[in-house]
Formats: sequence, structure tokens, C-alpha cells
Amino acid sequence: MAAGNQTAVFEFVLQGFSEDPQIRGLLLALFLLLYLMALMGNSLIITAVSLSPGLHTPMYFFLVNLAILDIFCTSTVLPKLLGSLVVGVDTISYQGCLAQLFFLSWFLSSELVLLTAMAFDRYVAICRPLRYSAIMSWRLCTLMAMAVWTAGAITTSLHTGLMARLNFCGPNHVENFLCEIPSLLLLSCSPTAFNNVMVVIADVYLGMFNFVFTLASYGCIVASVLRIRSAAGKRRAFSTCSSHLLVVTLYYCTVIYTYVLPGSGSSMDSGKVVTVLYTAVSPALNPLIYTLRNKDVKAALGKVTPFSQ
Repeated sequence: MAAGNQTAVFEFVLQGFSEDPQIRGLLLALFLLLYLMALMGNSLIITAVSLSPGLHTPMYFFLVNLAILDIFCTSTVLPKLLGSLVVGVDTISYQGCLAQLFFLSWFLSSELVLLTAMAFDRYVAICRPLRYSAIMSWRLCTLMAMAVWTAGAITTSLHTGLMARLNFCGPNHVENFLCEIPSLLLLSCSPTAFNNVMVVIADVYLGMFNFVFTLASYGCIVASVLRIRSAAGKRRAFSTCSSHLLVVTLYYCTVIYTYVLPGSGSSMDSGKVVTVLYTAVSPALNPLIYTLRNKDVKAALGKVTPFSQ
């Protein structure tokens, strides 16, 4: 590998949260709790939807895809972080770093596209209710889900391939607790202008395009809901999309903050906290956000896990 692309760095040193053993112990407990919450919560959603025929609708089909992405996303980051906190060694091999970058970028970009697909589903349900079944057919839903995963895979393959062509000859200290594109570009001793251009293009496509489309969908939803005369009807309409809107807001605020502002000192100083939000906190909270106000999901969970009633 070193002879092929002149890479002198064989491992990267990740920036931990603290050298204090007590603080590391507290962080270990916190991240382990978040990881277990993410695994259990999202697994329960997948199980409840799969075993409940009444939930076999487009909205819950996309919710299962979101749960799968959340499990994969947090599993790409937290096991390595937990291991580092246990042994006190915050290093990762060159190959492991690229692998983590590939899978994390894949799941994050796929989730951005998936949130747009879910916004479109809510738009059709509220603004075109009489044509909902005809428009949101299972064929279209399957094609949309395939497009979500494929778009993420193509994007991350491009970025990872470009990253693998760069030379890393020192320093090797990553200013984060994981391997991401903005952090690694700062360490390369090769020209990174083309990589930065491709990051901007990805930001426009994955970030701005999906954000504008999602914003437009919810603009139409709000306008449609405001035309409903009864207060009960407005509450019922808003309840079907409020959870998704909350998830979208949290996710876009954190991911765009990280990828739209790469390389700035202030961004890297606070980047670890922001990264924790979308790799650990968001996957753990999403199941709660989608179930706390959803009677159908709570009823399905009650059948799967009687203790949740």
C-alpha cells in the first residue's frame, strides 16, 4: 500500500474526549447507554412494523428503512469509540479509517435522501389524500428506497476513492473521534482542491437540494393544513408529520454544520459534540420521537413487548 500511493501514514490518532480516567468512565457509560438505546429502539420498530399488518403502509416502510440506517450508522462509530474508551488507545489503521469513512458517509448521505422521500410521502398523504394509494404504490416506494441506498453508495464510493488517492505523510492526528472527510482533508500532504470541489458538489446535491425539496414539501403541507377548518383536523394532520419534521431539523442542523463548514478552526473545535448528535444521540432518540405520539406504533410495540404497555 505504501509503495502504490506513497502513503507514509499507516494509522491515525483520533482525538479523544478526555485523558481523565473518571471522565472516560462516565463517557463509556453514556455512549454505551446511547448505543443500546439505538439498537433496542430501532430493532423494536423494525420488529413491530414487520409483525403488524396494519403498519404495512408506505410511511412505516420508510420508517423501517430509517431504523436500519440508524442502526448501521451508530454501529459504524460507537463500537470503535467504546473500545477506545475501554483500552485508552485512540488509534485506527489507515484501512480502518477509510472503511469507517466509507460506511459512515454511505449511511449519512442515504439518510438525507430518505428524509426527503419521507417528506414527499407526508406531502402526498396530506395534500393529495384521495390519490395517496395510487401515487404511493408499493412499486414506487420500492424504487424510492432503492434510489436512497444507491445514491448514498455512489456518493460515498466517489469520495472514498478520491480520498484513497491522497498521500498522508504526517501529521496523523485526526481532530475528531472518527474518520470523516473534512478532518482527513486537513491531514493530506497532496493537493485537495478537487476533493474540496467534490465535497461542495455533494453538499449542493445531498444538502441543499434535499433541504429545499423537503422545505417545499412542508410548505405545501402547512398551507394545506391551514385550510382545514376544524381544530381537530389541523391537530390530526400536524401529528402525522410533526415527528418527521423534528427529526429533519435535528439531522440537517448537525450534518450540514459539519460538511458545509469543513476546515474551519471553530467548526473543528466543536465538531466532536456535533458529530455525537448525529452518530449517537439522533439514532437513539429517533425511535422515541416516532413512537411517543404515535398510537399505532405504541399498540404494535405493546403486542411485541407486553412490558411496554
